[in-house]
Amino acid sequence: MKKIWLTLKVVLAVFLIFGGVQHFISANNYIPFVPSVLPFTLAIIYLSGFFEILFGLALFFKKLETIGAWGILILMLLFLPIHIWDVFSKTPAIGSHNAALIRLPIQFLLIFIAWKVKNNVSQYKFSKS
Repeated sequence: MKKIWLTLKVVLAVFLIFGGVQHFISANNYIPFVPSVLPFTLAIIYLSGFFEILFGLALFFKKLETIGAWGILILMLLFLPIHIWDVFSKTPAIGSHNAALIRLPIQFLLIFIAWKVKNNVSQYKFSKS
């Protein structure tokens, strides 16, 4: 079972790092996801990308993996309302209603994986001490 969570931890880390890099490479693609009531749209996009990269990288270091897992979990929970809103929007930020309907369960899956990875690295860390 330990190998499964190690594999999921690595997959989650790579996914977050890749996603975070995309915030810098294709920042304009993320503009529709930032609610129009929030100021500093590009700053929010870059900041969220920075934290995705940071927390993804943290999963590769034993001393930082718990912080990385918590950070990813919090980010995924913060992004959840955007994906829920997208499902009910007349013009989904992700492009289409079908894409929004697919993306929402993926967001829940990412939350679940981040939660399990967090519990796994925390449990492993404390049981070894």
